[in-house]
Amino acid sequence: MKALERHRKLTAIWASEPGIRGWFSTVNHTDLGRMFLVTAFFCFMVGGLLSMLIRAQLATPHSAFAGPEIYNQIFTMHGTIMMFLFAIPTFEGLAIYLLPKMLGTRDLAFPRLTAYGYWCYFFGGAMLIFSMLFGIAPDGGWFMYPPLSNAIYSPGINTDFWLIGITFVEISAIAAAVELTVSILKYRAPGMSLDKMPIFAWYALVTALMILTGFPPLILGSVLLEVERVFGLPFFQADLGGDSLLWQHLFWLFGHPEVYIIFLPAAGIVSTVLPVMCRTTLLGHGWIIAAAVALAFLSFGLWVHHMFTTGIPHMGLAFFSAASTLVAVPTGVQIFAWIGTMWKGRPELHLPMLHILGFFVTFVIGGLTGVMVAVVPFDWQAHDTAFITAHLHYVLFGGFVFPIFAGVYYWLPHFTGRRRFFHLGELAFALVFIGFHVTFLAMHWVGLLGQRRRISTYAPEDGWTTINLISSIGSFILAIGIAMILIDVILHALTASRGRRNPWRASTLEWAMMTPAPAYNVASLPHISSRDPLADDPDLAVRLARGKGYLGDPGKGWRETLTVDIASGRPDMHVIYPANTRLPILMSAVTGVFFLSLLLKFYWTVPLAILGVAALAWKWVWGLGLRDDPGMQPIGHGIELPNAAAVERSPGWWGTVFLLTANATFFGSLLFGFAFLWTVAPGWPPPVWFAASPFALSIGLFGALIGPIAMRLAVRKNRRGGSAVPAFVVAFLAALVLTISCSTMMLRTPAPSDHAYGATLFVLGGYGVFHAALAALMICFLVARVLHGFTSPARRAELPIVGLWVDYASIIGVIVLISGHLPGLVL
Repeated sequence: MKALERHRKLTAIWASEPGIRGWFSTVNHTDLGRMFLVTAFFCFMVGGLLSMLIRAQLATPHSAFAGPEIYNQIFTMHGTIMMFLFAIPTFEGLAIYLLPKMLGTRDLAFPRLTAYGYWCYFFGGAMLIFSMLFGIAPDGGWFMYPPLSNAIYSPGINTDFWLIGITFVEISAIAAAVELTVSILKYRAPGMSLDKMPIFAWYALVTALMILTGFPPLILGSVLLEVERVFGLPFFQADLGGDSLLWQHLFWLFGHPEVYIIFLPAAGIVSTVLPVMCRTTLLGHGWIIAAAVALAFLSFGLWVHHMFTTGIPHMGLAFFSAASTLVAVPTGVQIFAWIGTMWKGRPELHLPMLHILGFFVTFVIGGLTGVMVAVVPFDWQAHDTAFITAHLHYVLFGGFVFPIFAGVYYWLPHFTGRRRFFHLGELAFALVFIGFHVTFLAMHWVGLLGQRRRISTYAPEDGWTTINLISSIGSFILAIGIAMILIDVILHALTASRGRRNPWRASTLEWAMMTPAPAYNVASLPHISSRDPLADDPDLAVRLARGKGYLGDPGKGWRETLTVDIASGRPDMHVIYPANTRLPILMSAVTGVFFLSLLLKFYWTVPLAILGVAALAWKWVWGLGLRDDPGMQPIGHGIELPNAAAVERSPGWWGTVFLLTANATFFGSLLFGFAFLWTVAPGWPPPVWFAASPFALSIGLFGALIGPIAMRLAVRKNRRGGSAVPAFVVAFLAALVLTISCSTMMLRTPAPSDHAYGATLFVLGGYGVFHAALAALMICFLVARVLHGFTSPARRAELPIVGLWVDYASIIGVIVLISGHLPGLVL
């Protein structure tokens, strides 16, 4: 088959619907990556406009530009948009677009999950942005500290927009993290072992795992605060056994890893682009990976340094101060490795390199001020001043935006297939660099002079007027530079002429395909034998286009790819993707109805939305799988592989493992909150204990034990060709017993609105009820699949997936029941 004919057939198989309709039904990672990036940069412009309004207000004392209420909305939405609607979605968009291309495969692991994540991000972001247009935007800061954010001090709907909108958006982040983790570990070109993965894939893997374990505490905190505001359950009210410090712990358990979740993808861009700009290889490849992993681990031990002024014991202050200083070590390893890469190479000052140099200068300054605020006595003085705001911007803008601009200009020829014509980028960089440092060096200065952050005005006699005016002028220079970059990118996409396929002479696989990339990425999958495949084989692109790799014959009309063994990169499964569908946008819209119903207090629509989500999820999963035994599938070069439906650890199994990782982090954060309130909060022990029942506890534990055993018997029966339905029935009854036991615990708790003890037990019981009922529903689904012929000894992938959910429901059921009953039985 000729290359052109192969291209046409593959395009017909993989392409999205033409025109605007394709936006709503596409599941192609290239389309979705672009949609993520365009939406994220639109949010960046909105957030940047809000920052200009902040600087306009602070340019002069007693400014009448915006009143206190509007100003509070402006700075709250600026921080919220930049952190939640720009930074993380930009990483997601870039990773979704690039990773399959870098890894030499055709798509991500779960294309429909990618689409669902995008539409959740789109609808959640729209909810937050539209709140500004109606004057009801959140106004409590992007950190939403209680008690200022509870129903007494923030009685309107503003805070609810933040809590519900952010929770909705975080669904997108969790979906993307699951998607990226499984894709990096399993969906790679044959031969690409872990040590041969591109460095950007390593950074993306670490970041995705951090999202799975860093975002659930914030989701939990948002849920608890919204429940307190709406239903009066007192998690953060000190007079009823709660503690507002619980919110700070949950928020910063997310908030400090979030800084490194933002930085690490940017560092991955630097580690990818810098060696190409220096015409050499990356120095200390293994050390950089180790530093990234160490940074991820250390970042979860630093959250308390945001709370040094809240009365932390001296031992805690010393520990977290030392940990906050220690985090500079893996960061320094990466910085010095990049400097060494430049030293051994021949740097060429192309536009991406200019932005990398801007990153070096800015981020190092931000790192030095970070070490300063890690020292407790200095933090006591600088806490909540403009110095902290300046430090944050040096770390986030310097550590993320400069590398992102470097990546945009580096991969822009790949996005568009064009070369630059209008050279506005160099002047724009100069304006951005100068404007940024003028703005935030002045903010460091005025912060040391005592200006508080989050203030809307100040007096002339404070002595801050000139410094604030200089800072505001610098901010407008910065804004002009960013606007020029956006104009330069748009002009490049619309007017520039066709360029070479690999203008930078890079060695990674994304440059081994046509630009802009076709819907299928590569006509056949390569076999990888080194970290720099294009440097080793300059003709690789031609051979792949001629179908000389794996899966080069599109004759079956399938969207197909391969998975590999995680460590060795040996091919192990053949995967058939689903086609384009509107299910993701429908599912996200119904999910949005659920959140909007809570926001607008239309509680009668909440059950309808839940039923809608369940029905769509049933339809979503029902269309997967095969009714015929697939057999071994030829993939080329004389190799045959089993289909993913015929193995027990299928991609869906791996996806479930990482989704349950995030779920377990959420549950662990809930247990942490329970233990924190029990040991620290005022008003404990409560006046009324839980009425424990040894009989109810025993029945619940019995159901939690029987369910996993019955599922394992079902799997064994299926392997041997027998009927697994009787074992499924036993597992269903066990899940039902567990559901009833957790429901009974909810009903027997002391009045949840009277004390945080009853409120926490009520939420724990609800968590157990939800997962036990979900396990029962999944067992029913599995029985229906068995009866309709979707499972057999040769098609057994679905049984272990449901088994994981049953195991998880049983484990958390045991913990929930013991947490509720044991204190009452002992005390």
